[in-house]
Amino acid sequence: MDNRKAIFAGADGQSLAGRLELPAGPVVATAVFAHCFTCGKDSVAASRIARELAARGVAVLRFDFTGLGQSDGDFANTTFTSNVDDLVCAAGHLRETIGAPSVLIGHSLGGAAVLAAAHRIPEARAVVTIGAPADTAHVEHLIGSSKAEIEAHGVAEVLLAGRPFRISRDFLTDINQQNQVACIAGLNRALLVMHSPQDDLVGVDNARRIFDSARHPKSFVSLDGADHLLTDRADASYVAEVLAAWASRYLEM
Repeated sequence: MDNRKAIFAGADGQSLAGRLELPAGPVVATAVFAHCFTCGKDSVAASRIARELAARGVAVLRFDFTGLGQSDGDFANTTFTSNVDDLVCAAGHLRETIGAPSVLIGHSLGGAAVLAAAHRIPEARAVVTIGAPADTAHVEHLIGSSKAEIEAHGVAEVLLAGRPFRISRDFLTDINQQNQVACIAGLNRALLVMHSPQDDLVGVDNARRIFDSARHPKSFVSLDGADHLLTDRADASYVAEVLAAWASRYLEM
């Protein structure tokens, strides 16, 4: 397989860094992978799932959202809406290079982002969420007691997964203004919801709410025994294998 660096412009002109996983043989479909909140394109789930899909003929672009990883910009100036804009730009980069994505894949908050972005990517025929929250405001619980400081000072440094991130008041306002139910109900694309019953960061009830809000065709796959970040290689491989088999019905192979 071929792993290539991808650089493209974000919504505000900033440079976004990505990795394009290409199959060794013919490309049968293309996909964009949106990583989890504060993770990055090189997270365990993003890299392993992209490689497994590439082994099955699907070219996958995984990238860092603005202010994360190797992408330019200040994370403190980003919002959920700007993440969605970045995702649309990533799809545009694929469209201009090897072909527009026919499947959108999102992990955790990235799952919420692909649900919100799908209507702006007309070529996408299928959407996959992995451990995604049903409501973007769910992220607030990660911020905890820092919320008061953010609201008082406009921005504050918050420790997330052992690393410091600057979160702004605009970010909090934005995640509370999203209408995810409307996005899901109007998706008009095939939907696969994947979630672990043991997910202690984003409870499995979120999967039920996403599934109930969506119209058919829709499917649910339980990732029994997996953790939220899919740190076990076997779990990431299982996700990729099931995802590829499910998506084949909706892709021009």
